Amino acid sequence: FKLLGFLDVKNIPCARESILYGSVGSFVIGLGHFVATSRVRRSCDFAVGGFICTMLGYWFYCRYNYAQHRIRQRMIREGMKNKLLFEGSSLDPERKQTGSERSDS
Repeated sequence: FKLLGFLDVKNIPCARESILYGSVGSFVIGLGHFVATSRVRRSCDFAVGGFICTMLGYWFYCRYNYAQHRIRQRMIREGMKNKLLFEGSSLDPERKQTGSERSDS
């Protein structure tokens, strides 16, 4: 689904979760402020601010974890490629070298 007609929430990582957490945060902060002060207009202002802060906070948290996950995936992919490339050769770190192989190198 598209938010505001141009933001494709389904294809952007972390967008859907950020909007959902932002709306929950908005509701909780607005309701909490209303219960504490009974001021409707000010509570709506707090709710909008809570939405923005919660959404942006979760957005940065989620994107940071997403970037870490992609880095780990890339490292694993490179390791698997190197494992296939060096398997059985003298450069294989898991292969135990015998005495005759050590003297050759």
